[in-house]
Amino acid sequence: MATPLAIKRLDTSRTDMAACRQLLRHGSRSFYASSLLMPQPYRDAAVSLYAFCRLADDAIDLSDAPLEALQHLRLRLDSIYANDPTDDPADRMLTKTVREFGIPRELLEALLEGFAWDCTSRRYDTLEDLRAYGARVAGVVGVMMALLMGERDYQVLARAADLGVAMQLTNIARDVGEDARNGRIYLPMGALREAGIDSESWLRQPVHSEALATVIEALLREADRLYQQAEAGIACLPRGCQPCVMTARLLYCEIGEEVRRRHYDAISARAVVSSARKCRVVGGLGRLGSLPREALQAPALPETRFLLDAVAAAPLPAANREEPIGRVEWILDMFAELQRRDQLARLPNRDGACPLLIED
Repeated sequence: MATPLAIKRLDTSRTDMAACRQLLRHGSRSFYASSLLMPQPYRDAAVSLYAFCRLADDAIDLSDAPLEALQHLRLRLDSIYANDPTDDPADRMLTKTVREFGIPRELLEALLEGFAWDCTSRRYDTLEDLRAYGARVAGVVGVMMALLMGERDYQVLARAADLGVAMQLTNIARDVGEDARNGRIYLPMGALREAGIDSESWLRQPVHSEALATVIEALLREADRLYQQAEAGIACLPRGCQPCVMTARLLYCEIGEEVRRRHYDAISARAVVSSARKCRVVGGLGRLGSLPREALQAPALPETRFLLDAVAAAPLPAANREEPIGRVEWILDMFAELQRRDQLARLPNRDGACPLLIED
């Protein structure tokens, strides 16, 4: 029989998880929707991780003193890794997750470092510099998600980092115009110079051109290379996790394809993948049974190796994960969820937005 203390802890954990889900439901609807496709027991851990990331992102974006907000977040990490979290549901749930799954602090520190680079409007001269940024704001998330799925193999984690970096490169290619109108530029400065584009003049009046198209094309070409390598890692994940991760890989890749269909014009309008196309793209899940594994042994990106080394040096977690239900059942469940959300997408929310599976 459970003791009163154990029951109280269970009730607190359930309340905290409900708060994390509510946060994502309103602040990160795309992740909340896709998290529903993850099998237990990975789902709650992923929600706790993303809830903290959402809070951290908001704390910096909404602050008049973002660098001070970053310092406060580092103090919260101190408390989390001391097993003495602040009185916040996200902090309590993340404390449980990092202990249970053995997530080294260096990974979350890397994420905060990426936020710090954003705070200082850092620019990136080369593709390698840009990949270093992608490693911190997205590659690290891929590595942490792999850890939640019970994977600690160096090469599998390298492919998870590849997937995260590829997604970030896709985001950058899609958001060139939006970033420029906000006074930011993430495209490699060296590539812009080679294309004959003066970055300062262009930022004052961002316009599409054939020269700019060559820079965006090169970015998406690198993303495609990393997407292909990442498939070898997806093939090594637990069977019940593969559909969710492959869905993200396919849909983000489709964003890049939409940019291509617009002849790399990311200035005039933001590339959007329709709900109908998303559902068709997910038909690619049929490839799960034959994902290539040849790229598994490809060298890790130099820019992501510090993440993999941090995991290799960390002690193994004590938790053992049960093998989730089979892949076929999850694919069926996923298509049912996609169909339901595609129907919801036709109904406006109170604020006029539509709930989509993956944010565009």
